[in-house]
Amino acid sequence: MDRIKDKMNSLRIEADESAAKVEELQKQVKALEQENLQKEHEITSLQHKNQQLEVEVETAEGKNKELKETADASGGHMSQNEALQRRLQLLEDEAEEADKNLRETNEKLRQTDVKAGHFERKVQALEADRDQWEAKYEEMSKKYAEVQKELADFQLEIGNI
Repeated sequence: MDRIKDKMNSLRIEADESAAKVEELQKQVKALEQENLQKEHEITSLQHKNQQLEVEVETAEGKNKELKETADASGGHMSQNEALQRRLQLLEDEAEEADKNLRETNEKLRQTDVKAGHFERKVQALEADRDQWEAKYEEMSKKYAEVQKELADFQLEIGNI
């Protein structure tokens, strides 16, 4: 009788621990899903910024081309040519900076994609672990019900004696 009580207590403790573990894992899954959502928002934001930078680069290249054409057309005006060259240099610097920003943004986007993939795999692993714990919990619940039934039957037998 004491062994049965001990076994029941042991099963209760295991069931409680399993339930706590399942709750903990569910919290972790929710946290990872939230983090994944944030990463997706960041990716979207970076893609938008990337598009804006591409437009800026195209605009700067257009201005650069226009300035070069203007500089060629006004070959006789040295002072105007120098001013245009300075302006051209500024635009080229801006284009280089925009290109640099574009490369950095693309690198960040790639890193974010890698991280997102990593977290997706992590979420899948945690979900598999959770499913395993749930199956274990259901099995333990069935065993507990069987032990309860056996105990009730045993008590009936003892009561009938």
